[in-house]
Amino acid sequence: DITLTIQISAAFNYSAVAARRMVNRFVADEISYLLRTEEPVLVASERIVWRVPVVLAFPDAGTVGQAGTVDVDVENGRLLLTPAQIELMHNSALELAARHAASGSAS
Repeated sequence: DITLTIQISAAFNYSAVAARRMVNRFVADEISYLLRTEEPVLVASERIVWRVPVVLAFPDAGTVGQAGTVDVDVENGRLLLTPAQIELMHNSALELAARHAASGSAS
């Protein structure tokens, strides 16, 4: 038997809606206008963050896959992203787009 009690406190200054809006703006401006966000999930790690899924979506096909996630600090609203994470999300979006294009031309 294991009993584990963890107590974490943080000021919730940023809601899931606000976090999603900030990430949506960032990915559209900095990576691709075809990237959209989905419903954030609350995650407790070193900090308490909203983990916002980022998906690639085409107007004619809708969502084709997840390109990555962005963590948003619930206390200060900072997007916790490194340049390497941004590049990885960009590359994932390119791969998803290529796969989508290939599947579309096969039909």
